[in-house]
Amino acid sequence: MTALETSAVTWGGTELSYTIRRSARRRKTIAVTVDPAGAILVVAPERVGTDRLDTIVGRKAEWIARRIRRAESHGPLLSPREFVSGESVRYLGRHYRLKVDAGETGSAKLRGGWLHVPAPRGTGDAARVRTGLVSWFRLRAAERLPERVEAWHAKAGVPMPRVKVVSQAKRWGSCDQAGTIRLNWRIIQAPMRLVDYVVVHELVHLRHRGHGRDYWQAVGRVMPDYERRRRDLRERGAFLVW
Repeated sequence: MTALETSAVTWGGTELSYTIRRSARRRKTIAVTVDPAGAILVVAPERVGTDRLDTIVGRKAEWIARRIRRAESHGPLLSPREFVSGESVRYLGRHYRLKVDAGETGSAKLRGGWLHVPAPRGTGDAARVRTGLVSWFRLRAAERLPERVEAWHAKAGVPMPRVKVVSQAKRWGSCDQAGTIRLNWRIIQAPMRLVDYVVVHELVHLRHRGHGRDYWQAVGRVMPDYERRRRDLRERGAFLVW
């Protein structure tokens, strides 16, 4: 299998991450597509530099953003996942392709633009692949989410709390009076700016219960653009639950 590369450009404050597939048959033309899952793919000649591809993606950013919004609004990702090779998965906002390694053992690994999930011989059913995929995401969440809490707790004016990674279908996070924050592993699929919004949301709850005016004013002091992040999470959230 040809190794895939990834890159990203920023447009209007939004990171557009994309996958690059090199083609020996292409001499000059560069194709930019957005698949039904909202993943961006660039097919380019082997010798075209990433800087040039970033420029091309940047020029087409408005068109790309429209296609992604259309994909998300039509809800193709809400159809049941099959957990087969080629499906799009997201990690920290970037799109990767799922590769089911039939007959392999061990744990899932991210290599290039592919997330490899082993499926021991005779167990390559969707449930087994999903279990391996969830395990990988939970491990990544256990690594990265406490780091984000560490980065934001002082700005929120609270001591570093205890952090637990949990599985919740309808909540991104919660906290209790003992000072423990619980964060849904699924949020690790979202861009870091949305991860940080969830973290700040819960940190401020350690000082302000409920969602009254004082609470949102406190969130705004810590994260002035929280309204945009909150809106983006509402738009993307359904696509992160499977």
